[in-house]
Amino acid sequence: MLPSHLNGHSPLARRRPQLPAASPPAAAAVGDPPAAAAGDAALEAHDRVYFQSYSHIGIHESMIKDRVRTDAYREAIMLHQKFIEGKVVMDVGCGTGILSVFCARAGAKRVYAVDASEIATQASEIVKANNLADKIVVIHGRVEDVDVEEKVDVIISEWMGYMLLYESMLPSVLFARDKWLKPGGLILPSHATLFMAPITNSDRYEGSVDFWCDVYGINMSALVPLAKKFASEEPSIEIVGGENVISWPFVVKHIDCYTFTVEEFKSITTTYKVSSMMLAPIHGFGLWFEVEFNGPAESCSNLSSDSSPLDIIQKKRRRASDSTVVLSTAPEDEPTHWHQTILYFPDPIGVTQDQIIEGSVTITPSEENPRCLNIHLECSTGGQNLVKDFAMR
Repeated sequence: MLPSHLNGHSPLARRRPQLPAASPPAAAAVGDPPAAAAGDAALEAHDRVYFQSYSHIGIHESMIKDRVRTDAYREAIMLHQKFIEGKVVMDVGCGTGILSVFCARAGAKRVYAVDASEIATQASEIVKANNLADKIVVIHGRVEDVDVEEKVDVIISEWMGYMLLYESMLPSVLFARDKWLKPGGLILPSHATLFMAPITNSDRYEGSVDFWCDVYGINMSALVPLAKKFASEEPSIEIVGGENVISWPFVVKHIDCYTFTVEEFKSITTTYKVSSMMLAPIHGFGLWFEVEFNGPAESCSNLSSDSSPLDIIQKKRRRASDSTVVLSTAPEDEPTHWHQTILYFPDPIGVTQDQIIEGSVTITPSEENPRCLNIHLECSTGGQNLVKDFAMR
């Protein structure tokens, strides 16, 4: 069954199953463990379910078949071969080990392929089948728990979830960076940027909400309020095109993987002020991301939340003439298995061309399960105000 936040509107095989939400705590009894210990046990249980989900071959199939994703990593490895050849690499969350194999074939002296799911067993067999057992060491366990007795020159990981931050795998990469990466070492990807913009999607709204007004000639409009609630309760993972985006995007967060800290991940807030490019109803906001694969000595244009549309355009033009590898999940680019993440409103808000749309967005990990996200959105335009909370489970 698809997670509810997919809302049945994703035609392609999905990558990641729904993460478990925490159950309400039971009343404490005499002899029960302290609340902190119980909380730790709950988090461990969530992690077990999370890692078990990655034992399913379908998840790895959808990732590897995403050629935008897989080709970007392979190109980045070859682009930075001089940093990899003869060096020690750590692959955080290696899955089937495909990135580890790419690195070994690029000349890595040794690759530590770390994964906490049972797929590590198959990864070991894949390593042997490709005669790379002398170069790739598969380690079954969480990167926070494993023992690696040497520093590494390179850390590679495909840690990005829906809207970049879902699943909260980035802290594991930062842990590996702080514990094992040598000074001046390489991190792939090196930078990530989360974008957001208002979107219009009348076909989607009519298909999910207005549909109930006339069903085979039967008036089922009594279901419209429920349909609106369902459509806007959780973020929806689906594909939208560039024609659905009605303003220039704004930057929610720019992450430099060389310097970003776990503390910064605990709450991400930005304000925005954009101008509508057309007369259209706003049905919600779309989020997408891009990651860059820069070398350790290379800088990345730091796109802040107040970056102008011109800043974003100029950066894309500079990149087009550079050798930088970029993996983009933007609506105007080739679709990926991440699609886009849409925050739908219960009711659309009409805007005219050049009308100002402003507000704020805050993203925080769920207290019950940090791999899930809570999103608080505020939007004001044309005298209409909307405050909405979304839970991405």
